[in-house]
Amino acid sequence: MASTKEYRDFILEQLSEAPNITCRPMMGEFLLYSNNVLFGGIYDDRLLVKIVPETAEYHMPEELPYDGAKPMYLVEDLDNKPLLTEIVLTTLAGLKQK
Repeated sequence: MASTKEYRDFILEQLSEAPNITCRPMMGEFLLYSNNVLFGGIYDDRLLVKIVPETAEYHMPEELPYDGAKPMYLVEDLDNKPLLTEIVLTTLAGLKQK
């Protein structure tokens, strides 16, 4: 099942407080970037972010974006813009450590 453009628009609005968010379509799904750094995506109308040690404190469940992929964290509290921004910033900080 592909993600809908309506869900993409909703997620982009919810991430509007995070820095320089861009979105690129990829095979029916959407990859999410901040300042040109890939941090997550929208898969089957779910917001998933890359797993880094720094985001373990948020206790998000792990899910597969698609069969054969590495697990990612599922972001469930989509109505909390400050929390979403914090999760994105924490994920980006963890990605810089790699």
